[in-house]
Amino acid sequence: MQNQLFFLFLIVIVSFLYASVGHGGASGYLALMVLFGINQSEMKTSALILNVFVSAIAFISYYREGYFRSKILIPFIILSIPLAFIGAHITIDTRTYKLLLAACLLIATMRILGFIQKKNSEQRITLRFIPAMLIGGVIGLISGILGIGGGVILSPVLLLLHWANMKETAALSAAFIFLNSIAGLAGATLSDFIISPTLYFWSGAAIIGGMAGAYFGSKRFNPTALKYVLSVVMVFAIFKLIIS
Repeated sequence: MQNQLFFLFLIVIVSFLYASVGHGGASGYLALMVLFGINQSEMKTSALILNVFVSAIAFISYYREGYFRSKILIPFIILSIPLAFIGAHITIDTRTYKLLLAACLLIATMRILGFIQKKNSEQRITLRFIPAMLIGGVIGLISGILGIGGGVILSPVLLLLHWANMKETAALSAAFIFLNSIAGLAGATLSDFIISPTLYFWSGAAIIGGMAGAYFGSKRFNPTALKYVLSVVMVFAIFKLIIS
């Protein structure tokens, strides 16, 4: 019982922090599931469902603040949505799955700690349609395979290439994650759609944390302490994935 309550508490923290930067939190939920020994067959679909709730909440908050740029999003989703759907059908061996997930968790950890976006530069470089479309396709495929929304990969791309600033990146990532998660879930319904029997409680915790994180994140809140807490959890999950 105590483990279950602690797990729910950590979901609140994960959803709070991820929503504050416009993410749904799937990589964080998967990290927790790894640490708590959740059945791998339940992980992808359960994480995607939580992703849908939290990314939708985050998108609404950032959209209301005027940070969403639909023209930047469109090229990324042209290929990402169908490939996320296809990726959900692809089954890879357990070892490869763990290594790919560990790589995404590492990217997420670097993003959380600010190694990828140290400055909120207002410099803009015009987005290139074809490269953006291809990048979106690759992210979508990986997202479908792993059961994430792809925001942890998209955000660094947008920031490093100066296609969006941090607040715009949060809004774009939230929309991208929501659409890819829906596509991944749609693909999963045609194969093995397995969710945790306690997903209702997980969803409640994720929604609570997501609403708080999205509100404070869009209002310039910087949850520094939680960043380090979540980063420790992610590092442990990466280590467990690599050695298991």
